[in-house]
Parts: sequence; structure tokens; C-alpha cells
Amino acid sequence: MTAEPIDIVDLVFRGGVVLTGVPSAPRARAAAVSGGQVVAVDDVALDLAGAAREVVDLEGGALLPGFGDGHAHPLWGGLELEGPQVRDCTTVDEVVAAVRAFAADHPELEWIVGGPYDPAISRGGLFDASWLDQAVTDRPVALQSADHHCAWVNTEALRRAGIGPTTADPPSATIAHRPDGSPLGTLVEWNAMDLVLRHAPTPTDSDKRRAVRRSTALLAEAGITWVQEAALHPHDVGSYLDCADAGDLAVRVNIALRAEPGQWPGQRGAFATARAVAASRGAGMVSARTVKFFADGVVEAGTAAMLSPYDDAPASCGLPVWSPAELAEAVAAFDADGFQVHIHAIGDAGVRAALDAVEHAAGRNGPRDRRAVIAHTQVVHPDDLPRFAELAVVANFEPLWAQLDPLQTELSLPRIGATRGGWQYPMGTLLASGAVVSMGSDWPVSSHRPLEGLAVAVTRQTRQGSPPGGWVPEQRLPVAAALSAYTLGSAYQAFEDHLWGTVVPGKRADLVWLDADPYDLDPAAWPDARVQGTWLAGTRTAG
Repeated sequence: MTAEPIDIVDLVFRGGVVLTGVPSAPRARAAAVSGGQVVAVDDVALDLAGAAREVVDLEGGALLPGFGDGHAHPLWGGLELEGPQVRDCTTVDEVVAAVRAFAADHPELEWIVGGPYDPAISRGGLFDASWLDQAVTDRPVALQSADHHCAWVNTEALRRAGIGPTTADPPSATIAHRPDGSPLGTLVEWNAMDLVLRHAPTPTDSDKRRAVRRSTALLAEAGITWVQEAALHPHDVGSYLDCADAGDLAVRVNIALRAEPGQWPGQRGAFATARAVAASRGAGMVSARTVKFFADGVVEAGTAAMLSPYDDAPASCGLPVWSPAELAEAVAAFDADGFQVHIHAIGDAGVRAALDAVEHAAGRNGPRDRRAVIAHTQVVHPDDLPRFAELAVVANFEPLWAQLDPLQTELSLPRIGATRGGWQYPMGTLLASGAVVSMGSDWPVSSHRPLEGLAVAVTRQTRQGSPPGGWVPEQRLPVAAALSAYTLGSAYQAFEDHLWGTVVPGKRADLVWLDADPYDLDPAAWPDARVQGTWLAGTRTAG
């Protein structure tokens, strides 16, 4: 079909399958693009091939709507690419060796800052400063964990920060100690991490622009066309806008500005100004219309807010970042200012506090299309599952996490036990309830490649196929639902489902070409599929 007669078009994709994302007509043989939009699909698009400026042969592969990453940290990720690369290290010794080599190659650096390291490679997620001292003793070293809720630092970093045996834990954070009372070298949660990181050199504007260019190009190579930048300060918005002005932004970006407990009333004006500047300069590439809240920490560090105590720490229910009352007041205030709210919530108490806050905002401010987002949605008490649809809350998942990897088996499950362990990542239940589900990566916390997360969403298995039948198998998603969540679901989260997320005439030509039809592959093999090309409004950005 086509909207109107067409004489010439910019692009025609043919020679494979077009997965439109439309249930009534899910597959087509071709798609035509002109003026940045899809103008025809199937037979009409095929007929336009002779009038196309360019024809792309899909070579038996598949054309899909571009993926939308509903929660990631491209600026952080880009900056981390400048430091020691320890993501794939599987032992403490490998991390130490990588840091040693990086430090030797960069004698000019005053600090060695990087990450992310895997917290499961040391018992209990605890790491000793003396281990990093084997790599560097004369300069501070600070590595962030894969979940970005812990830092592992060396002795010199502790010394520079003035952290000793009598240093008190900051609010909602912990300084780990050895049996003799000396600081271990592991800092748990942001307020503890900041005791060290605030002394590290601040990235320059040039550093940030380089990080944005590099990270958004990486996202485009993975087939991503839109990303939710999940936690920045207003002064960081300019890095994205400068890249957009220079034509160096490979994906569209919506920025979430991070609200802080106790400080949020004074942040409202700066947030509104940043939103207005992005609206005036962003040119459809950059917006800043979302406010980010951290309701709690993470299960593996024992800081996610739980309704009942941790199995391995009977005196602790975690470390909520906000009190439920203050979170509700802040969410209502920014909602009244017209912002979308985006709440990190991991534990069942954190999720409940987030839902309560959205309910409070709706009651105070009245009905509107607010599309509040709860990000991660890890442990959800069964009583709270229906509330997502009732409150029209978008459930954002990072599907790669929904597998029995060492993070689960060594850290999370021992802390919360089998019953609550089975409540994790309830994608299937929430989708069946009528809630909108979107997906993301939380990169650089985990892989930015959508195909890796999608494989887990469908199988609930590791790459090795464990466990047979999948972990919490009732939460597996059908292929079509999983693909839709990473495309149309994210477009809905972005308030842009009328613009992208399906391949139909009138939608923006934000597209990705895979070398194979996902429906022809075992989902476990999806991570091996290749992205052959990515287009943003009909302009190729990767491949």
C-alpha cells in the first residue's frame, strides 16, 4: 500500500523480508523510502524499485524497525571506553593485569578510572584495595562495577579521599571494612563512591563530546536508532547538542535529568531550562523531557529496597535512596512541570514506592498522557503486578539480566531466596496484564546489543542453554512480542510511537537490516546474527 502516487523514491529495500511490526500484516517483500519516511511496502514498494535512487538488496536478510534502547548511559559508556577495559575479565588477576598494562601505557594520567568489572568474580561482590595495589601504588585507581552501584579502589585512592577506619558511612551507602576495621576498598552505592570519585579529574567538554560520538556510533552499529540517556545533569545536555549541531550524533537521544533527594526543589528551574534549550536546538535529535529517580540500589550489593529482610542479612531491607514520601512529592512536582518520570526500581519495596509515587502524582495532578517509566522492574511483589496497567506505567526491562548467570547464582539468589527469586523480571505477566513493556540495555552495565537481550527475553536461558526450558519459563516472551518491545514499546516510551516503531507508510525510516530473519533462527542464535546496516530517517548511520 502507499499513501499517494509516487514518481521517484530515495530507497527501496528488497531481496529479503520486511518485518513490519504490524500484527495484521507482519511480513512484506519490500519497503520504499523517500524524504526520510517509509512511503510504501510490499508489492507497491517492489514496483517502485525502478524509480529508486538506490536499491538495497537485503540478501535474504530482514529489515526491521530500528531498535529503541529504553535505558542506557551513552555518555558514561563512552567515557569508560577511554579507561582500562576490564568488562570481559573473569578473574581478579585478569582485572589487575589489565589495569597494570593500561597504567603503564598511560603514565601521563593522574588517575586510572574505568570499568565495568564483574562483581561476581569475588565472593560477596567485595574487592580488596591491596589487589589493585599490585597494579598501581603511586596513583589512585577507581573502577566501577558492572552495575555501577559499587566501586573498587586502591589504597592511594582511599588515601586521597581521606577514607580511614573511622570514616562514617554516607547516607544510603556503605564503606566496606576488613575485620580489623580498616577500609577494604569496596564502596557501595553512589554516596560512598563519590567520596573518591569527586577527587578524580572531571572530564572536559571535549572529552564528553568525544565520548558521545564514539558511543552513539557504537549503538548505531548494533541497530539502535533511539536511546533513553538515563541519568545526566543539565550541564551535560550541551555535549549532545554540540554533537547534533556538528552532525556527529548517530542516534536520536532523549535525556533524563537526575533528581536528587533533598535537592530536587532547587533543581526544577534548571531542569526546565535544559528542556527548553534542547527543544530549541535539538532539531529532532536531542530532547530532555524526562526526570530520573533512583528509588533504590541493586540486589547483588544488598542495596535494593526490599519489603522483607535479605536472606543473608536478616537485619537489612536494603538502602532506599529516597524515602517513599519524598519520592512521591518529587515525582508529583516534576510531573506537574510536564516532565515524564523515569524511576530506577529494583527491589519489591522500590517498585512499590515507584508505583505509589506515580499514583500520587496522578491523583494530585489529574489525568494526562504521562507514560511514567519504571526501569529494570526486577523484583515485583505479586500484589503490585496489576498496578502497572492500572496506572499506565511503562515497564522497562533490561532483558539480558533475566538469566541464571553468575550474578544471579552467586550474588542475587543467595540474598533474596527462591520465592522472591522467582518474582524477577516478570515480562510475560506484565505484558499479558495489558501493561506496555519496553526494553533497553543499561549499557555500559551490560551489552548494548539488542539481539543479545532479545535472545534471553525469548528463552530465559544463558548462551549455554541453561536451564533447560528457561528460568521462570512462564515469563518468556513470544518472538513477536519481544521484537515489538524493543521497537514499538520503546517508541511508545519515547512518546513517538506515531513516528517510528513499525515499518508502514508515513512512519519515519528509522530501520535496521539483519543478515537473517529472526523467525528462521533458533532464538539462542540471535546474538550471532549481524547488523548489516542502520538508517536514521533514510540516512545510513552504520553498516
